[in-house]
Amino acid sequence: MRYLLRRVALALVLVWVVATIVFTAIHLVPGDPAELLLSSGGSAADPVAVAELRDRLGLNRPLLAQYATFLTGLLRGDLGTSLVDDYPVLDEIALRLPRTLELIAAGTTLAILIGVPAGTWAALHRGGRFDRAASATAAFVLAIPVFVVGTLLVLLLAQTLRWMPAGGYVPFARSPGQHLLLLTLPAVAIAKGLSAVLFRMTRSSVLDVVAQDHVRTARAKGLAPARVVLKHILRNALSPVLTVLGLHMGALLGGTVLVEYVFNWPGLSTPLLRAVESRDYPMVVGIVLVVSTLFLLINLATDLTRAALDPRIRTA
Repeated sequence: MRYLLRRVALALVLVWVVATIVFTAIHLVPGDPAELLLSSGGSAADPVAVAELRDRLGLNRPLLAQYATFLTGLLRGDLGTSLVDDYPVLDEIALRLPRTLELIAAGTTLAILIGVPAGTWAALHRGGRFDRAASATAAFVLAIPVFVVGTLLVLLLAQTLRWMPAGGYVPFARSPGQHLLLLTLPAVAIAKGLSAVLFRMTRSSVLDVVAQDHVRTARAKGLAPARVVLKHILRNALSPVLTVLGLHMGALLGGTVLVEYVFNWPGLSTPLLRAVESRDYPMVVGIVLVVSTLFLLINLATDLTRAALDPRIRTA
């Protein structure tokens, strides 16, 4: 319980730090949101109208006063209202965040199903053909950026072979089959890098555990090979793999922006890019804050899972 309370308290402090940094950074970006909202066709906005809009949006208030209002709203669960379309930021995030999380969950699941078994098999058959081929493939895959993989998938499977749709989104309730079909290519693009990382980490970790005394003892006792692998090898080898998985899942929250753009997946990337271009402070801060909080929650869940697998971590 003490370990859990320490981790939760640290996560709350980090959320406040992230919120403060993001709020400060977005206000340091050059450009006046009021001018951007009122200008059209490259013509300059009316200074009187700009001043009135700045006053209505509260942009004329001191930065500390705006920060205090932001923190007060944050404690109430209110992320503010978009400066561009006057729409609640929380409602926009609630609409699009599940789509981004679905994409990350699909890509992560696919990466686990590929990387962990492949890494385990390569470690148990070290130096074999599969080990050499899989290690070379993982190194090659890691060298290719995700947007290049997404573009190649669209070019090959969608435009050339016409096996898959190039992109888009259909709600699951409307057409489950079409929804899963549209989800496949972006999930593969996300899984390619993570599966290679999990393969290499699993292989290295399993090799370390296989050489330990308790594994040799289990084999000498005549235990079934499957039981030795599952109970004595994988359970002890998964702790560093979970750490890497948690870090990369958090990074995927930011990395999906390019994937969503390539495959026209309506997640958080579209409102975030639009908000940055228009200096929509509440929308940018809200999205970045939610993504950062999810990153911290993923790392918290990873730490708690590792503590459950390895009791020594709880006393560290």
